[in-house]
Amino acid sequence: MIRKIIQIDEEKCNGCGACAAACHEGAIGMVNGKAKLLRDDYCDGLGDCLPACPTDAIHFVEREAAAYDHEAVMKNKEEKMKPVSRLTQWPVQIKLAPVKAPYFDGAKLLIAADCTAYAYAGFHERFIKDHITLVGCPKLDAVDYVEKLTEIIRENEISSVTVVRMEVPCCGGLEHAVKTALKDSGKLIPWSVAVISTDGKVISEL
Repeated sequence: MIRKIIQIDEEKCNGCGACAAACHEGAIGMVNGKAKLLRDDYCDGLGDCLPACPTDAIHFVEREAAAYDHEAVMKNKEEKMKPVSRLTQWPVQIKLAPVKAPYFDGAKLLIAADCTAYAYAGFHERFIKDHITLVGCPKLDAVDYVEKLTEIIRENEISSVTVVRMEVPCCGGLEHAVKTALKDSGKLIPWSVAVISTDGKVISEL
């Protein structure tokens, strides 16, 4: 059927996730740091997401689309209410983690500041999912992470590194430790940094 439905301009999208939070039907999700219309039949065409977008990346279009399916939306909401842990290994503290372990081979490594998982509500789905997770706090842990992280990166076939830190200055120590470890390891590995605000938003992701 031809009906009114949203369209997201990926080039304008800054990955803030405000539209996904505003969509009561769960039609919008974050994929690789960009907002995506996940299913046409979840979009009711009312546009709650439009005013939430700070970059004007969402507009209505009229096109062929599946009809809005209220029953499917409600079932999806019920499923999402069930908490699911995405953690796949233990321990997670940088200080306690082994230098070499089978789960590191080919891993997408997540190195996160302790507070991020408490500040950002969707931490498991957005960051831990499909990653091997290490956490720490450079302000509270009386240890320099550089040597340990360098060994982990050097001794294993890590495929990528993602740093998730808070916007507060003390978290800069974690980011610095990871950057130094990557350099000292002698390996060229793709890496990125996501910054979480104290009110629980992703304010930058590079």
